[in-house]
Amino acid sequence: MALVSMTGFGRGQASAAGVAVEVELGTVNRKQFDARITLPRSISVLEPLILPVLREKISRGQISLTVRVTAIQKAGAQPSLDRDVARRLLRELRETAAALKLPDDLSAASLLALPNVFENRDAADARCDADTVWPVLEKALRAALRDLVKMRNVEGASLSVDLDKRMVRLASCRARIGKRAPGVPARHKRALLARLSASGLKVDLADPSFQRELVIFADRADISEELVRLESHMDQFATLLVAKKPVGRTMDFICQEMFREVNTIGSKANDGRISTWVIQFKADLEAIREQVQNVE
Repeated sequence: MALVSMTGFGRGQASAAGVAVEVELGTVNRKQFDARITLPRSISVLEPLILPVLREKISRGQISLTVRVTAIQKAGAQPSLDRDVARRLLRELRETAAALKLPDDLSAASLLALPNVFENRDAADARCDADTVWPVLEKALRAALRDLVKMRNVEGASLSVDLDKRMVRLASCRARIGKRAPGVPARHKRALLARLSASGLKVDLADPSFQRELVIFADRADISEELVRLESHMDQFATLLVAKKPVGRTMDFICQEMFREVNTIGSKANDGRISTWVIQFKADLEAIREQVQNVE
């Protein structure tokens, strides 16, 4: 199984019981589960029922969900006038016209142009009945989720391929560092002797102080433990690439640990080439961490 991306979009539709429901669902990366649900006021009580359905398929990320409910008029049904809506709209229009010093030329025919004034009463009643709407909404919601999950899986597969390639580069970089690291003390010894010779100083190689200096340097420059831990972290990361559960948080943590080890390697190595490879490693690791922010 490939990784799952936190970015996706889905749309679902369903109709029954005199209503048609459309659900649009979008997700972007976020550390926690954060659902922002927009419902018609008449069915706002359904939000607690929506959240468990979302959690079945989404473990984290910012979720934007919009629900639209439309009444389906029955054949032969006659529209009725919502007088309360008409009064409110006409009052607001007249107040606005007066404020703008416009002529008050509204007439009964003006009612036809006002939104939400005429509707089928049976359909309106069905739309306002949350118990009636919920089965239809749930069907549309699950259809949107299927659409969303499909898109997130496709993008997650692309992320997996990209991360795998980047980890191969990290492994190559780590191998070069590991191959060069054992020779660092010997190179330091030669460089130290060359500097002393250039200064005209004679050094007794058997001098305990000189030998102690070399031992201290070799101990400080030893990065074998860091390399072992770095390899272990990289193996763990590779395992997560094929995990069958959300792994984004764990991947992010492992990236932090790899940064910690490679920083230590860079500060201890005292070698120009190793420092160059450390910079390259960190650049690739930062790119990996940015990608990991999109993994569920």
